[in-house]
Amino acid sequence: MATMIEENGPSTHGRGELSSYSSTARQKLESLLNKNMRIRMTDGRTLVGLFLCTDRDCNVILGSAQEFLKSSDSFSQGEPRVLGLAMIPGHHVVSIEVESDSLVGTQGFSQGSSH
Repeated sequence: MATMIEENGPSTHGRGELSSYSSTARQKLESLLNKNMRIRMTDGRTLVGLFLCTDRDCNVILGSAQEFLKSSDSFSQGEPRVLGLAMIPGHHVVSIEVESDSLVGTQGFSQGSSH
């Protein structure tokens, strides 16, 4: 089971609340460093690897990444292609999931979450 990451930005927060939101978001991102992520892309590919960093444009860097092609048969994804270090442009990201195995012992996530 995977936990979906969803981040809703502030809408009508005041300056103090915005600072608090920014600090909370940063802490959440830092807690995800070196966790195994599954990123689905607009072209149907899925990349799985260690979350190493992101930037303000939502680009994501994965380490030890593997690429899985979109399969017509949902039960067989085929052999992954090893990419190593991969940069995923933010505008190509459809969804990001944290793999459950890497959540053991991580605070702030419940493994019973649905996406």
